[in-house]
Amino acid sequence: MKKFILFISLLVSLGLTAQEIPDAGVEDMSGNKLNFKDLINTDKPIIVSFWATWCVPCINELDAISEVYPDWQEETGVKLIAISRDDERTAKRIKALVNGRAWEYEIYRDYNDDLKRAFNIASIPYMIIINNGKIVATRSGYTPGSEDEIYELITE
Repeated sequence: MKKFILFISLLVSLGLTAQEIPDAGVEDMSGNKLNFKDLINTDKPIIVSFWATWCVPCINELDAISEVYPDWQEETGVKLIAISRDDERTAKRIKALVNGRAWEYEIYRDYNDDLKRAFNIASIPYMIIINNGKIVATRSGYTPGSEDEIYELITE
C-alpha cells in the first residue's frame, strides 16, 4: 500500500493525472478509423496498454493479464484496450499474434502515432488507467507479478 501511495503522489506531483484524454485516431483490426475518446466513453475503469508485436515484455504483460482478465471484468467491469505501436512494416503481424494468444481485449493500432505523441510515450509497454474519463495512473515497463499492482489501481 505504501508503494501505491508513493506512486500516486509521484503522478500527482508530475501532473500526469490532470492530463486530458486526447482526441486522436486509432485503427481497428479491420482497418476502420475510430476516435480514441469514443473508445473510453464509459463510467467503468479502462486499462489502455500500449504494446507492439516485437516487444517481448509487452506480450508477457498482456499474457499475464489475460489469465486474470475475466475475473477482473466480473469484479470491476474493467475493459482493456490494447493499442499496438506497430508501424506499417510490422502491422501485418498483429492479427495473427492476437488470434494465437486468444486475447479478449479490444485491439487497435496507433497508425499515425497521434496517441504516442499526445501521451508523450517514450517506451513500451506503457499503461494508462482511466476511470470516469480521467487518467488516474500511468505506468511504464513490465515485471512479472505487476498485474497485481494493476488490479489494485483499478479497484481503488
